[in-house]
Amino acid sequence: MKESGRKQGAASPCAACKLLRRRCAQDCVFAPYFPADEPQKFANVHKVFGASNVNKMLQELPVHQRGDAVSSIVYEANARVCDPVYGCVGAISSLQQQIDALQTQLAMTQAEVVHLRVRQTASFPHGFCPTSPSNSGSPTFKLMGSQTMPIFDMDMVVDQASLGEPMWSF
Repeated sequence: MKESGRKQGAASPCAACKLLRRRCAQDCVFAPYFPADEPQKFANVHKVFGASNVNKMLQELPVHQRGDAVSSIVYEANARVCDPVYGCVGAISSLQQQIDALQTQLAMTQAEVVHLRVRQTASFPHGFCPTSPSNSGSPTFKLMGSQTMPIFDMDMVVDQASLGEPMWSF
């Protein structure tokens, strides 16, 4: 992260002081985090939280925690600008829905793998492995391959009321 929002030797104010139309002091609390070349960063923070509130928050924190706090404040401000009602909670909710859908898809794929393994095991009794190089061309393999019948079907049913929790049915 930049040490200062101002160029060395220049009197260019940081983005916060520029937006607030004030002189940027040498000990400006905003200067290290809101450089002059990123004006929109502070504009969104000011619009959502207000410069005075952000100033108070930063001054209450130890210097080594301010960078992380500014990152969080900027993220929340940008999220609020994009989605004024939900802010970053809307983004979190959307990501959680994607996780739930992907977990359901993964469970269904895992169930299908189990189903195929059970079918393969039922089709080839006594440890016969069709992928073994010694058995792949045998007449017995060709005969058994045409007679594959599952012993039982195992399907996965998705219960919509429980938000995609998988249920097994046999």
